[in-house]
Amino acid sequence: MLTGNRQDLFSTALIAYLPKLRRYATALAGSVSVADDLVQDCVERALKRADTLNDPQRMAGWLRSILLHLYMDMLRLQRGRGTGVDITLVDNDLALSVPAADRGETIDFIRAINGLSAEHRQILLLVGLEGLNYREIAEELGIPMGTVMSRLARARERLRNALDKEQILHSAEQQSSVRRLEL
Repeated sequence: MLTGNRQDLFSTALIAYLPKLRRYATALAGSVSVADDLVQDCVERALKRADTLNDPQRMAGWLRSILLHLYMDMLRLQRGRGTGVDITLVDNDLALSVPAADRGETIDFIRAINGLSAEHRQILLLVGLEGLNYREIAEELGIPMGTVMSRLARARERLRNALDKEQILHSAEQQSSVRRLEL
């Protein structure tokens, strides 16, 4: 258990990182309410295990790692339960909270990124959202830098393909709408 000044430093650093942790969780989960639950569970676990953080400079990666494990556990539980949708899970859904003018492209992007595996989504978020370089990601995930680069390349390719499919679907829908109007 942390004591005195060390506990104060830990608490201050943890509080300062909460907005970034929430942003990462929201991007990972695709839902503000799910992200809030993940962040709350993450903070609870971090406080219980504060003495396991040896280097305070690595707090960001440590917290993201805890959050990712919680997210993966949540996905495993959901997979075992089936596909029910709780209304509270969509009340703050990112795809539903975008202004109407930008909605189509944003919804396509959110669908595409949510269609990726958690592994690919994670690597894209660490690079694009958190701004980490390959070396930092390799250290945080405990994998070789070459693996980071290949996962990132595959994730980008899958995201690109998913976005291309969305564009093809929208083009076909627009063409059929135009045909119906012409009739």
